Amino acid sequence: MADSIPMTKPTPLGSLGLGSVGLVAGTGLLALYVLLWFASSYLFLPGPDKMDLLARLSAPSHVHLLGTDHLGRDVLARIVAAIPVSLGASLLTMFGIFAIALPWGLCAGLLEGRIDALMMRLADIIMAFPTLILTLAIIGFMGASLEAAIIGVAVAWWPSMARLVRALVLSAKEKDFVKAARLGGASRMRVVFYHILPQILPPLAVIVSLETASVLLALSGLSFLGIGAQPPMAEWGAMLNDARSFFAQAPHMFVAPGVAVTLAVLAFNLIGEGLRDLLDKREPYRW
Repeated sequence: MADSIPMTKPTPLGSLGLGSVGLVAGTGLLALYVLLWFASSYLFLPGPDKMDLLARLSAPSHVHLLGTDHLGRDVLARIVAAIPVSLGASLLTMFGIFAIALPWGLCAGLLEGRIDALMMRLADIIMAFPTLILTLAIIGFMGASLEAAIIGVAVAWWPSMARLVRALVLSAKEKDFVKAARLGGASRMRVVFYHILPQILPPLAVIVSLETASVLLALSGLSFLGIGAQPPMAEWGAMLNDARSFFAQAPHMFVAPGVAVTLAVLAFNLIGEGLRDLLDKREPYRW
């Protein structure tokens, strides 16, 4: 009798997906950034714009843990002050992209026909311009600033996301349970909110996380070129721009913000991979 009872083995820690570990690590990195920003008032750091010309280009020490820049400003204080600017700008840009792409792709995928063709041709026209060129054109029209960079990146980025949303909607519409809901008399809004959106949001969450890393790099790159965040704003890309002329004299000016950008990009990528491991059961990412 006992032999006929199926025995289940406990899941060992080693069977956890690699992406699940990455999700925890990525979330931990972002949480560390947020914690560091909230705890900045308890770290007794000087103001991010406070200058001490007598200590300019100082190497890391017990007074300035990450050294000072060419104006004597504390590098650690500026990196911490840049956390809400750099990460906030990336998340705001991604929110703008998603806010345009999701309804655009939904409408195109649901309505089909001429409306779908018209909406996608409009998206194709925007995609015909190279992303960087279109972004630079918008920044040139509005003037160099972080706000212009956010708008420029969002305008250039949303069409590709909209096409992805449309493709997911078209695939979801062909599911048997969606067709059954339609045949059962469910309204179009009910089908969208109860049957289609639950299917497309998980893969979109993965894409959004991975794309946020790319958006962060794009905004930091624009600031590095001098057409994003403007002095004296503390922003990681702008700090890298300030460090270009002093790399040989004070490499810490370049290394510190570079590591901050790298870890933030790594965090978003790890979260994206972890979400894919958890949400997409068709791909068994296992040890």
